[in-house]
Amino acid sequence: MGKRGFAVFAGNIFVVIMVVAAAMWMVACSSSRYVPDGQYLLQGVEMESDDDDFETGPLQQYIRQKGNSKWFSLFKIPLGVYALGGRDTTKWINRTLHRIGEKPVLYDSAQARLTTTDLVTAMQNMGYMDARVEHKTKTKDKKLKAIYTLHPGKPFLIRHMRYDIQDDTINSILTSNDSVLLRLHDGSPFTINELDGERSRITSLLMDRGYWKFHKEFIRFEADTMRGSRLVDVTMHLRRFRANNDAPETQHPRYRIRNVNFVAADTTGSHIRRSVLENNSLVEEGYPYNASAVQETYNNFSRLQAVKYANLRFTEVPDSNLLDCNIQYGVNKPSTILFQPEGTNTAGDLGAAASVTYQNRNLFHGSEQLSVQLRGAFEAITKLEGYQSQNYVEYGVESKITFPRFVAPFLSTDFKRNFRATSEVSLSYNLQNRPEFHRRVVSAGWKYRWGKPGDRWTYRFDAFDLNYIRMPWISSTFKSEYLDSVDNRNAILKYNYENLFILRTGFGITYNNRIDAVKANVELGGNLLRTVASALNFKQNENGQYTLFNVAFAQYVKCDFDYTRVFNFDQNNALVMHAGLGVAYPYGNSIMLPFEKRYFSGGANSVRGWRVRGLGPGSFRGHNGAIDFINQTGDMKIDLNLEYRSRLFWKLYGALFLDGGNIWTLRDYKDQPGGQFSFRRFYKELAVAYGLGLRLNFDYFVLRFDMGMKAVDPAYPDGKEHYPIAHPDLSRDFAFHFAVGLPF
Repeated sequence: MGKRGFAVFAGNIFVVIMVVAAAMWMVACSSSRYVPDGQYLLQGVEMESDDDDFETGPLQQYIRQKGNSKWFSLFKIPLGVYALGGRDTTKWINRTLHRIGEKPVLYDSAQARLTTTDLVTAMQNMGYMDARVEHKTKTKDKKLKAIYTLHPGKPFLIRHMRYDIQDDTINSILTSNDSVLLRLHDGSPFTINELDGERSRITSLLMDRGYWKFHKEFIRFEADTMRGSRLVDVTMHLRRFRANNDAPETQHPRYRIRNVNFVAADTTGSHIRRSVLENNSLVEEGYPYNASAVQETYNNFSRLQAVKYANLRFTEVPDSNLLDCNIQYGVNKPSTILFQPEGTNTAGDLGAAASVTYQNRNLFHGSEQLSVQLRGAFEAITKLEGYQSQNYVEYGVESKITFPRFVAPFLSTDFKRNFRATSEVSLSYNLQNRPEFHRRVVSAGWKYRWGKPGDRWTYRFDAFDLNYIRMPWISSTFKSEYLDSVDNRNAILKYNYENLFILRTGFGITYNNRIDAVKANVELGGNLLRTVASALNFKQNENGQYTLFNVAFAQYVKCDFDYTRVFNFDQNNALVMHAGLGVAYPYGNSIMLPFEKRYFSGGANSVRGWRVRGLGPGSFRGHNGAIDFINQTGDMKIDLNLEYRSRLFWKLYGALFLDGGNIWTLRDYKDQPGGQFSFRRFYKELAVAYGLGLRLNFDYFVLRFDMGMKAVDPAYPDGKEHYPIAHPDLSRDFAFHFAVGLPF
């Protein structure tokens, strides 16, 4: 099937999906005939408040009955699927439609009364003690809309806050430092949630200070209200310790750790060095018991690839306030081998690839992970005129050792234990033989990743990343047609087909709270080599570039910023906004960015109306040549995406998306006319695409199918080609993408 045929086929599939969805939506609209007499289909639920400043969103969770789910918050397609099935459940088709569809939600007055009660209780817990809820319904035919009107009233405040702490030691802990550990004060909002939160917080605080046997039942609150007033007098009582109902009251015992013992559950497997176990355990001998340290110890052991499980047990030493901690752990099998075959199809050229990966999870008995991957690929290349008959062959070996800790000098033990860190050293070699050229790539790197436990910020530092690219052979045809010809439009290729050193360092930060995600990266290449070259007067080539072993090295700076925001409407529907900006600038020893560092646009994670590397730069129009994708790269990139995601049924999700963006060059390269960035016209060169996506979400990975159409094409200055949204042509404007994982 040719490109045009595939585009028509995929476009027809798109139309079929829309037609079927429209049909099921119409069935859902008439589904009231499936509602028994005397009952109503719950068409929807609304919640409103007579106080414009009162936020009703957090109370949605207390609504016990909601209407049938909607695709993209509009269409009740699952209900339509169910309604397509007949009442005769002995038939396979009816059972199947009922199983994958959604049964009509019938209004239940009892559930509505319970919802009203729950909403009142929830508002009272928020401090609105006089809150009430009015429930009413609107019916039409056999459909019903439920409306809950909230009357929260005015919130209650604490007039006087008093603490009755009957344990002298705990009293001194909580009331020291001007009572900064006690957060309820005169004038604080009086809410059950705040009181219970203070109770849990104080309990956690004390359990982190040695109070192993303390629990929140030792704390209770007493509240006195005044008639006609929204002011409350609150007293927090913290009782003394009592081991059981018959035991006398005493001061709460405060425990210290006497011994920490490590016990291997299986001594026949590989062992782990005691120093590694000690560094990952935050339970320390001689220090007070700390519940947070116990949890972090569990987290640290779960990160160790060699550890299968861990279990911490504390034993009280008789007649003392001492605890012995026994940490029992099991180990995984040290080695695994994975074989993974692949199939490839590049512009009709069929090929195959396979990789074998060996992993050792406990290389130096410190849970270090060694990974060695051998990969081979073959592709039968046909119809490449002017070149010798030679297929594509690739061989590669990649090795990597990951340490579950900082491996660096001058870092204290306490600093290392306060962070979850990994250190990685890697070395790889890749050989590629094509009819046009042969390429060899040697890479080596040393990288760090770390973050504080419980913190949403993570950090990355690439101490060094070295790439040596060698071109031992280039076809005379390729050389004359693309590299040496002054008049050839692909003369820009020459720089990318020379031997090159790339030595870079980089730093990145990431923030993620499941609603907002931020990524920022800075990368510097060649600065160290340039400093050394200048100081030691390295040899320069005919272009004035310093060389190392007669090979020029790249020098550049690259910055990337990425932001994603998720708006969750309900458990099935969400709107995701994404913006990405990247800028890279070659200087010093480079006149152009290395190809591996340049930006491209189009593809499954960019503007999805274009094939990968098929857009830009700027208004540059590609020529669809076999090597033209090299020209469709740039020094700057903008991505703007809007995607509405909706759960359809089972594990199938749908998405409607709108993408915008492009790439540009910072310099005016004659081989990329129209590609240079300009503040005066860049907004006119933003490409726009729209489309539909289907996703199979298996929790641990997502298979994604996106169908995009061009809406605005900056490669054409005007006319119907510039606005394909008004003049669509599937063979020209359609792009299909398959990927693993979400685009952002």
